[in-house]
Amino acid sequence: MSVQNSRYEHQHFPDKPLITILGPTAAGKTRFAAHLAYELDGEIISADSRQVYKDMDIGTGKDLSDYIVKGKHIPYHLIDIREAGEKYSLFHFQRDFHEAYFDILSRKKTPILCGGTGLYIESVLKGYRLLAVPANPELRKQLANKSQEELTKILSSYKKLHNTTDIDTRKRTIRAIEIADFQEKQDIDRVEYLPVESVIVGLSVDRELRRKKISERLKKRLDEGMIEEVEKLLKRGLSADDLTYYGLEYKYITLYLMGDLSYDEMCSKLETAIHRFAKRQMTWFRGMERRGFTIHWLDATLPMEDKIDHTLQLLRHL
Repeated sequence: MSVQNSRYEHQHFPDKPLITILGPTAAGKTRFAAHLAYELDGEIISADSRQVYKDMDIGTGKDLSDYIVKGKHIPYHLIDIREAGEKYSLFHFQRDFHEAYFDILSRKKTPILCGGTGLYIESVLKGYRLLAVPANPELRKQLANKSQEELTKILSSYKKLHNTTDIDTRKRTIRAIEIADFQEKQDIDRVEYLPVESVIVGLSVDRELRRKKISERLKKRLDEGMIEEVEKLLKRGLSADDLTYYGLEYKYITLYLMGDLSYDEMCSKLETAIHRFAKRQMTWFRGMERRGFTIHWLDATLPMEDKIDHTLQLLRHL
């Protein structure tokens, strides 16, 4: 198949209305999803917990140029829908996903869910029931003088700590305790959203190649002005805590700008953190398989036309 001269002519597969593209960071998910959307007359719903924020472009890897395929702008959803500094939860994602999903279906387009935030993806495919958790000033007051070690212990009394990002910062840990405490006191057995059937395609990258791609991409993003992006956010009034809350690039570059890390320390620690993040992503996706999801893995290094061809053949035969 030639991607330049498609022989698929925007085929539709109505019995499989959602296609999900997942994989670790730096696997090339967005570009692949955009090319697939071009073939299927589709639209992309982002499953990235940080790309929802405006003016956080380089650090979140939006790569908006990837949404232009052969001169056509591929429509995307759930990108740039919140102001930097706001909080965006799994509850908000579920709600926004379903709104975008049914809007795309209503226009007889093909919805493609694409991203690396496994919890977001699984929440809509499985149909998690979530509640909007309000702030609890009294609980926050009780936790205010606790050490990070004490907060982690309190959180672990509510649940097993699968998600280490919950204990990245005091602010995150306190919010995680607040959510856990709220949910413990609610009846959350009733399902609010039905599971969404989806064909899931995963892009796999050899561990060493993945590390190489991550390192190269980090250098490229620093050269493109990622530090300046964080500086602008700080100058605009976002606090260091706000930016640290977003983790990875925003956490370590903020620490560098605040004078807590040297440039070399920042680069080294950030690179290590991204490698660990990619490993956690793959652990989550493997866990999804154990939990009953079928993920059709493709080698991310295959030529684009081969990845598209394999996926379209998969859709035909399911």
